[in-house]
Amino acid sequence: MKLPTDPRWVNLAGKTIEDVLADHAFCEQKAASSCISMIVKYSDFEKVVEVLTPVVAEEWGHFERVIRELNKRGMQLGKQRKDEYVIQLSQCKKKGGSREQQLMEDCMVNALIEARSCERFKMLWKNLDDEKLQKFYHDLMVSEANHYVNFIDLAKEYNPEEEVKKRLEEFLEMEADIIENMEVRGDRVH
Repeated sequence: MKLPTDPRWVNLAGKTIEDVLADHAFCEQKAASSCISMIVKYSDFEKVVEVLTPVVAEEWGHFERVIRELNKRGMQLGKQRKDEYVIQLSQCKKKGGSREQQLMEDCMVNALIEARSCERFKMLWKNLDDEKLQKFYHDLMVSEANHYVNFIDLAKEYNPEEEVKKRLEEFLEMEADIIENMEVRGDRVH
């Protein structure tokens, strides 16, 4: 990431942990749904199906873990909220081009979402007072780091490596701009 999360975020998140957990559950659900959509859209790309099928199961497993955590704490899932970060990042995708280039655009968005989630989970792991939540977020942080790599590797599987590196650099710049201009809120993951 070119721009780290504002350190105020974790302090705010620690004060609104029910909101963070609920938002986190929806993030995991959306991650699983996004991978399913990519598998359907690129079903003729063998590596996409091979790599993303286990990610779907893992993301859904994370969704279930977050729901269990909410339930253990007597908290509610509530209603899904719009994820302005994901909406703005998705608007950075180039339209048109080959299917391989479209795959690269989808991979870039998903990779950066996973990377930002990983960064925020690391902040929660290192800064929350609740030891059980610290371990919970440490475990999820490790998993999210692998997902980022999966998406970058998939982009490279179907596009020239230099093109992928260049596009990733462009996305990192756009993502930093999005983060810089977003309000710091502790009631959501992104």
